Amino acid sequence: MGYMIHKKNHALIFTIDRPDKRNAVNNEVMDGLEKAVREAEHNNAIKALIITGKGDEAFCSGGDLQEFHKLKTQKESYKMLSKMGGILYRVATLNKVTVAFINGTAIGGGCEIATACDYRIARPGVKMGFVQGNLAITTGWGGGTLLYERLPSNQAFRLLTEAKIHSEETLKELGFIDQTVSASSAEDMIDLFKDVFKKTGPVLSAYKKMLNRKWASGDLRDRMESEIHECSVLWEKDEHHEAVEKFLNK
Repeated sequence: MGYMIHKKNHALIFTIDRPDKRNAVNNEVMDGLEKAVREAEHNNAIKALIITGKGDEAFCSGGDLQEFHKLKTQKESYKMLSKMGGILYRVATLNKVTVAFINGTAIGGGCEIATACDYRIARPGVKMGFVQGNLAITTGWGGGTLLYERLPSNQAFRLLTEAKIHSEETLKELGFIDQTVSASSAEDMIDLFKDVFKKTGPVLSAYKKMLNRKWASGDLRDRMESEIHECSVLWEKDEHHEAVEKFLNK
């Protein structure tokens, strides 16, 4: 099906289940993540949404290039980008704790998914990179805007413009990775949040609402929308399609 959703303790765990595609996101995965967010929103027993990838090679390699490369125009790409951007906005503003368990490599949109979460917990040695610029586009799911919320602006700007792959150690030093754990799965790292789970749902929700009010006053949704639009404009340009073709055929 491309994804799995299950519960453990007070957590709802969403797993991208496309290891043969390095857990790349397609429309099916988008629909699954939206389903998981909706369940987390409405299930009072859930205190955290955890997002991870199947296996130990990849957390998420971003959008499925073979599928999304079929989108050629600004209008076609905007439909996809805004769909996922809207989902990540809901992840970021969810009135529950959100966690990315980065079990393997996170590239491009995979980093955007991680950035939408409150916590980023990584396995030792994982590699991550906002590499979208190498394909002649920008972050397009709102992750660039969210990165400026997570890190000092000069550090976020450097990660985005250099478009390099970085080690988990480097990203932990920057404060992007919150903690490194040797857990083999999301289930195995849930105990990290045992103190959080001791709090009532309304307490956790109230604290998250404080952050959401800050973001609302800073027009987070509008800024994410502008990012998505800018990416869609770049998407239809020849430079992007040529870069993707070169990547797929290397």
